[in-house]
Amino acid sequence: MAALSHLTVLDLSRVLAGPWASQMLADLGAEVIKIERPGKDGKGGDDTRHWGPPWLKDDQGRETSEAAYYLCANRNKRSVTVDFTRAEGQAIVRRLAAGADIVIENFKVGGLASYGLDYASLSALNPRLIYCSITGFGQDGPYAARAGYDFLIQGMGGLMSVTGRADGESGAGPQKVGVALTDILTGLHAAVGILAALAHRERTGEGQHIDVALLDVQVACLANQALNYLASGTPPRRMGNAHPNIVPYQDFPTADGDMILAVGNDAQFARFCAIAGHPEWAVDARFATNAARVNHRAELIPLLRQATVMKTTAAWIEALEAAAVPCGPINDLAGVFADPQVRHRGMRIDLPHPLAGSAPQVANPLRLSATPVEYRNAPPLLGQDTEAVLRELGHDDAAIAALRAAGVI
Repeated sequence: MAALSHLTVLDLSRVLAGPWASQMLADLGAEVIKIERPGKDGKGGDDTRHWGPPWLKDDQGRETSEAAYYLCANRNKRSVTVDFTRAEGQAIVRRLAAGADIVIENFKVGGLASYGLDYASLSALNPRLIYCSITGFGQDGPYAARAGYDFLIQGMGGLMSVTGRADGESGAGPQKVGVALTDILTGLHAAVGILAALAHRERTGEGQHIDVALLDVQVACLANQALNYLASGTPPRRMGNAHPNIVPYQDFPTADGDMILAVGNDAQFARFCAIAGHPEWAVDARFATNAARVNHRAELIPLLRQATVMKTTAAWIEALEAAAVPCGPINDLAGVFADPQVRHRGMRIDLPHPLAGSAPQVANPLRLSATPVEYRNAPPLLGQDTEAVLRELGHDDAAIAALRAAGVI
């Protein structure tokens, strides 16, 4: 049995940070009921349903209506369409919340209060409820009312100031990360916070409100770069693929492309130097220690680049791996999913899908020995589970038909 199979999550979130958190809980066994806007012709549901191309294709190569973006964060969920701007829709969501363990939402601060779906309203119905609010800037502060988007937060939160080529190099300038990393990190922090709140509830019986902000998460995840600044008073600068604290730890050209060299200690550097045919570098006072290499980076890196272009990427990797020097190729995504380690670990899975026959997914990276991750169903079609969930709440066919005729579901 999955670890969270005893829990029900009411997911009022959309796009990425919230759905990423709820998918994590769903993979661990929780029942997740995803509430979406009713609508047809590309106007209903989670915004990401319409963020294509690319679209999921069936076994004949024909495009379906399901966007690849939506598919990345919504498996193992049930989709229920409810217009909670209507009183009848609010009543449905409140009934679901009354029986839920967790609510996840990412509306603007105060956005759900007018519908009676905010924490104060729902916790009055269900004091054990854990209610997680995900916003750009948090529930308080001078920016609380602003909308927050991953790209914006990567800029405001400092990530782009340390990402991109260094000033003076061709193509220099701030650069965002190639995936919505702040959203992903926020979703993961939200899931951790929810699990902590569950542990608290087990001891006390009390639910609580969790306030997670993209900006807070981005600042927290600056990690060593944040401490580099706080300890020195000097803001870190963009360094391309180089590392501020370790040398050599970056990309290097080879005879047929590029590779990553990630030397983490002096012994690894000495072994690299021997394979490169320059053992003298390992005993040169400028390069013998990591601190010296950081201080003499400008002298060392050109020497290394002159050496690495003498062999192919494959030849370097074979030689360096044999000597336990960390290195690797720079794969595109075709290379990633063809990689023998990625294939061995089963990082691509396929789940049955009603429109396409099957839908590709990226596996959850958690490997739990006693309560493994479950893959119960592909990301649902819009409203796929509306009638089933309403029947579980006690609605009969006539009541469901009336709600549908009125546009509530």
